[in-house]
Amino acid sequence: MKNILIIDDDITLCLMLKTWLSKKGFNVNTVINIADAKKEVEQFKPELIISDLRLPDENGISFLKWMKEQDPEVIFIMMTSYADIQTAVESIRSGAYDYVAKPLNQEELLSKINSAMLIKKGNFEPPAGSINKQEKHLDYIQGNSLEYKKVYDYVDLVAPTNLSVFIKGNSGVGKEHIARMIHDKSLRASAPFIPVDCGTMSSELSASEFFGHIRGSFTGAINNKKGHFLEADGGTLFLDEIGNLSLDIQMQLLRVLQEKRVKPVGASKEVKVDVRIIVATNEDLENSVSKGKFRNDLYHRINEFLITIPPLKDCKDDIPLFAHHFLEKANQEMNKNIIGFDDDALECLIVYHWPGNLRELKNVVYRVALITKTNKITSNIILENMPEINHYLNEKKK
Repeated sequence: MKNILIIDDDITLCLMLKTWLSKKGFNVNTVINIADAKKEVEQFKPELIISDLRLPDENGISFLKWMKEQDPEVIFIMMTSYADIQTAVESIRSGAYDYVAKPLNQEELLSKINSAMLIKKGNFEPPAGSINKQEKHLDYIQGNSLEYKKVYDYVDLVAPTNLSVFIKGNSGVGKEHIARMIHDKSLRASAPFIPVDCGTMSSELSASEFFGHIRGSFTGAINNKKGHFLEADGGTLFLDEIGNLSLDIQMQLLRVLQEKRVKPVGASKEVKVDVRIIVATNEDLENSVSKGKFRNDLYHRINEFLITIPPLKDCKDDIPLFAHHFLEKANQEMNKNIIGFDDDALECLIVYHWPGNLRELKNVVYRVALITKTNKITSNIILENMPEINHYLNEKKK
């Protein structure tokens, strides 16, 4: 049984976490301050510590540094409020495995505990095909607003099934990200996830792209081609901007979904496939159906379960969380060491209306991270280099 030590001056939270984690098979002790925690470390010998950032006698980072000197193998997860996310990011640089934001999402915390335990001291190798711990942490940050939690609840609900999922949302909200989450939480997680941008697909070659072709079946077919369905066999095929497909391909797609067989262009025999379909669009597909531009039968076949992703402007409390997430990725990719944003910079990001949603936020963070020469991003850096934000804030003041 794994020993977990929880440090938080909120006695009710400690009791709740102890009860819940004990039911999950962990041996849990709790303390309310750093002084007691240091004593408990000697007696209890925890393998993992979950500590609040703000404590009565010291802060969590100072205890983390002390703990790493005592036993560098102990895993540390920091708990923090939105206001302290920037400091929590610093805790990761000081040796913490990860952090979780309050109010706690229990399943998110459990997932991070289990992931940390798997790699502790190298006793277990990550599953084949999985990404490393830091990449997974960076790619799968989750918002904490009620709107996003509803999305994640739906993901958890539908992922273990084979239902086709229809993801709706404005451009840039992260539809492929949610599709990958569904795949990674499904029973098909070890099989391929194949994303396809239907908006860039040539209508002349779409049949070949989807279903494959055999050599010599048409001019330019110099080799056999598997096609997206066979590439995704056993896994998930994600069709982004599905509304752009021609009616002819829509008809062929419907048949494949019904029969679970594909016939490569030029082939005489069909091939059996086992593929789960997730589709996405930022268009009004119902309107396309009413105008005869999208097949009604295909619409109902791909819309077995609907997930609608909210625009970023409706989840402003999550903007600091996502901004720091993108900053961590920027630091890694550009070899920077920026610790966060000052308060005015965060206020600029929160007030802005983000018509490009998460994609726009990521682009802004990457750009200002590249330009910034200090260890913090300031409001001046944002306003001087992002004219659209400056213009919007000036208009808002009028």
